[in-house]
Amino acid sequence: MTLTLADIYAGLGGQQPSPALAAVAVSRFEINSRHCVPGSCFVALKGENTDGHLYIDAAVAQGAVAVLAQTAPGSHAMTIIEPDRDPAPAQVSGAVLFLVADTLTALQRLAAYWRRRHDLAVVGITGSVGKTSTKELVASVLRQQFHTLWTEGNLNNEIGLPLTLLRLEPSHQVAVLEMGFYVEGEIAALCALAEPRIGLVTNIGPIHLERAGSIEAIFRGKAELVQALPPDGHAILNWDDDQVRRMAGLTPAPVYRYGLTPEADLWADEISSEGLQGIRFRFHERLPQGGENTLHVHLPLLGRHSVHTALRAAAVGRIFGMAWEDILRGLADVNAQIRIEIVPGLHGCTLIDDTYNASPPSTIAALNLLADLNGRRIAVLGDMLELGSYSESGHRMVGRRAADVVDTLVTVGNLSQWIADEAITGGLPPASVQHVATPSEAIDVLVRIVQADDCILIKGSRVLGMESIVEALSAPGIAR
Repeated sequence: MTLTLADIYAGLGGQQPSPALAAVAVSRFEINSRHCVPGSCFVALKGENTDGHLYIDAAVAQGAVAVLAQTAPGSHAMTIIEPDRDPAPAQVSGAVLFLVADTLTALQRLAAYWRRRHDLAVVGITGSVGKTSTKELVASVLRQQFHTLWTEGNLNNEIGLPLTLLRLEPSHQVAVLEMGFYVEGEIAALCALAEPRIGLVTNIGPIHLERAGSIEAIFRGKAELVQALPPDGHAILNWDDDQVRRMAGLTPAPVYRYGLTPEADLWADEISSEGLQGIRFRFHERLPQGGENTLHVHLPLLGRHSVHTALRAAAVGRIFGMAWEDILRGLADVNAQIRIEIVPGLHGCTLIDDTYNASPPSTIAALNLLADLNGRRIAVLGDMLELGSYSESGHRMVGRRAADVVDTLVTVGNLSQWIADEAITGGLPPASVQHVATPSEAIDVLVRIVQADDCILIKGSRVLGMESIVEALSAPGIAR
């Protein structure tokens, strides 16, 4: 079942697609005209900074065979169809432009249509921290046995999730979809498109508090995932998180509990971080007939916080009936650890590149990993954004942990001044703390002080561009 122009026509409300439309396959959907290739469908979205309609001609010139748009340019010869009004043409000339009232709504409508054409199990993943790493590890486990589709990068919103669904093929048995949240109603809308059977919640915290308004609003927004599950699905809940526990009473689906407590259905103890060599711990699985399975494991995941990630992925695997042998093989896939990268640095130092993004919980988790390493420990920590009223206390909490872990602290940005101040209050000598405004200034500081055997953690919100520090300090010859 290859997606064709006839599917786009039908998915957008057209009646009786023609053979001419059915004969043209669509290979992919793109919202950036520069990424279009022959066979693409270009979706012309109106954004805050630009309007995709300005690039329709460029997309067609790159080989797009279809366009979703609210207006049609006059410069390219195209077949123009209003799917809910026009009959399907007997023949087409050039690219086909599907004229719609709202391009984003049309994209979502088409994605929902295409998802319903496929009989598969959808795993939805949400939470304040750890969604992307969880999604990658869940997909790593499931693809040991099933043909699995999963969200690329962090395409987890009202645009990214439909684009992922439109990549579905007949052979896919499972889809693992990350679901982001800014405002209430957003995850409910994503669930209406994806129809998840399994919903996994990592945790609830003050991430995006500035937009959401309150922790309770974040809770309600994340809970929309478990509320959308069918009675024959499963809600996989973090039993160590009090807010996530509350969701057990909101879902019609059976609840599967994971965590570090024996109350859970799948839990872990005897946790030991071996620094860059991974983690060791013991799985405990409660058996339906009574008793439990116990497994000792050593995984190439970094930091004690990765135990929760492993528990989540293993829980999904067990719900799918997978054998532990296959689950452990998926957990051991080093390619599934995408958030933290270990990079050889100047003069023999080791760079811990955790620049994907930052929040107080994830930064403290990274500091905990740094604490497990030998050598001089240096942390380069940037601002953590969108924390709202939690901003000062969140930064100061990180500063307190940094005081216990690091030998040298470099803070970057404006808000990170709170990290520096609290680290000094916590006992870190002022001479060991430097606060700078930009990553380039941090580079100047670090180049002067870096030594062999230093372990340097680099982390901050994505907009700061902290990855430039990693690039500047990478050992000569290391491809970035």
